[in-house]
Amino acid sequence: MQTVLAQIFGLLLGAVVLVWLFKRVGLPPILAYLATGVLAGSHGIGWMAQSHEIHFIAELGIVFLLFSLGLEFSLGRLMAMRNIVFGLGTLQVIVTSIVLMLILLLLNLSLLTSFTIATLMALSSTAVVVKLLKESGDLKERRGQLAIGMLLFQDIAVVPLLIILPLLAQSSGSEGIAFALIIALTKGAFVCALLWAIGKWILPKVFNEVALMRTDELFVLTTLVVALFAAGLTYLFGLSMALGAFLAGMMLGESQYRHQLEADIRPFRDILMGLFFVTVGMQLDILFVLGVWYWIIAALALMLVLKIGVITLLAQLMGERKQDAIAAGIMLWQMGEFGFVLIALATKHQLLALEHASFLIAIAVMSMGLTPYLIERTPWLLKQFGFLKMPRNKWQQEPTSSILYRNHVVICGFSRVGQTIARFLKPEAIEYVAIERNPILVQETKVAGEPIIFGHVKQKDILKSAGVEHARLVIITFTDFEQTQVVIDAIKQIAPTVKILVRMRDDSQLEALKELGVTEVVPETLEASLMLVSHVLYMSGVPMTRIVRRVSKERRNRYQFLHGFFAGDKFDSEETNADRLEYLHVIALPENAFAVDKNISELNLEKRKVSVRALRRQDREIDTPSVKTILLAGDILVLQGKPRRVERVERYILDGSE
Repeated sequence: MQTVLAQIFGLLLGAVVLVWLFKRVGLPPILAYLATGVLAGSHGIGWMAQSHEIHFIAELGIVFLLFSLGLEFSLGRLMAMRNIVFGLGTLQVIVTSIVLMLILLLLNLSLLTSFTIATLMALSSTAVVVKLLKESGDLKERRGQLAIGMLLFQDIAVVPLLIILPLLAQSSGSEGIAFALIIALTKGAFVCALLWAIGKWILPKVFNEVALMRTDELFVLTTLVVALFAAGLTYLFGLSMALGAFLAGMMLGESQYRHQLEADIRPFRDILMGLFFVTVGMQLDILFVLGVWYWIIAALALMLVLKIGVITLLAQLMGERKQDAIAAGIMLWQMGEFGFVLIALATKHQLLALEHASFLIAIAVMSMGLTPYLIERTPWLLKQFGFLKMPRNKWQQEPTSSILYRNHVVICGFSRVGQTIARFLKPEAIEYVAIERNPILVQETKVAGEPIIFGHVKQKDILKSAGVEHARLVIITFTDFEQTQVVIDAIKQIAPTVKILVRMRDDSQLEALKELGVTEVVPETLEASLMLVSHVLYMSGVPMTRIVRRVSKERRNRYQFLHGFFAGDKFDSEETNADRLEYLHVIALPENAFAVDKNISELNLEKRKVSVRALRRQDREIDTPSVKTILLAGDILVLQGKPRRVERVERYILDGSE
């Protein structure tokens, strides 16, 4: 037991150090995991022994990866990609295998050995490519869809290969192979239909009930059980576990829980994927590589040129752009993780000699290690060969946050307070998106056409789905201080400069929230008291103008920002209380206003000791307008100064009177 703990500790320590080191020098984490495996394996330092259990756990990383990939798809989208999956994917595997097999036959290898090696090299790594696509944001680009479509067919093609290789070793006739393939296809169709039925009618009801419990642990556990159940079901039928996980994710990809499911599965996926790449690295024999390095380099170069050439040619014949075709070829030039399974199977049935197996393992590991480097430099490579006409910054899309929303308001919590805020934002044409964890509320508001996401706002993936990095303001509508702290911390990690407005029951946590970086805190007790005293004074005979003046003064004493207006800079923390009592006033410029078509410097507001704190023009805000900013009809100005000075400046701006 102590030995196992020491091995695991050493593995984690090595992974932490190498991932940090590789990131410092700008290399992908995948290479760090591979290097950790090389050091930890029997061919390196040897502190980690390979075992079936470790490999099985590592394969769960692929299961969760394909589950999260399935969440990005839907049945309709997959059917729309059928030409890529079953057309381009089929041609890529067949043509690549035939060309490689002819080359190997010319090298005097036997027919069975040539067929085995060619089919292994025709497959690519779903784990590497999907992980890199999700990190780079290219998953929804055309080049990413081409790669995913071919990978999906390759995962399906693994199933008949697992059947054919043992039968070839037993020299069964063509009738035996055909019968086995028919049985496999029948089982595959049955399990796919079963998973589709479960995902269509059972899983939505299960997640509805789980979401109503409002328990994070239960939702996470249910997500894990569903992914593992789907993977286990396909495994029992002799199919790939990854295929079952993908189908389950695809069925749930159309549900309102998609974002939350992906956020829950991500930690397990990333950790287990790291373990998977460690186990891949453990299979590389450095001494063997050094002994035949020239043959390995030649084989890598051949595979690189051949697979990119075949994919580019086939994709262009199907009408794809040359740059997308080449980019997809660069993504898929490597050998895949299923190759290790097939190598072991072929070696067991004596279809491959041990030296051939070692050679293929070395090629697989090194090609998977080189892929992140090549994908990252794809725009540069395309530009060098004259295939890329657009700038690099247009090729690379923003990967970390949703681009569906921009310059919008994020409402955390969509109960009565959140819905009230939304009702006021709509007439002003201010875009917003809400995040809510009540499944019934999400379902009802989605039917009503509200832009809402199901999920927990404390998770960064959910905040990114709402585009918090591009938001003008984030509003936290619930009053639980502990939960609010967690949400603010998550927001600040993603968008350090975004303004945050928080609702609280009272002022007791005001200073703590300000230290966390909150822009403004609105206490319910203060607002309730102000509205109550307004009614008391009015019903006691006090004139309404005097009531409004008194209430406005109380609000100005309390809030740093214009009440109900989103723009404006934060006051300096060292300002005196007298400065905080300065009046904030809004002026809308009509077409005939004196200040229209004049810049701010022409108005000489500094001499009048009044400043323009913010300017709102149509759908955008200028927090600190320049003195050279020309004012237009319809602009909304926020003036700051002593009350009488602001009143005089207002008259001057509107009609020019001093």
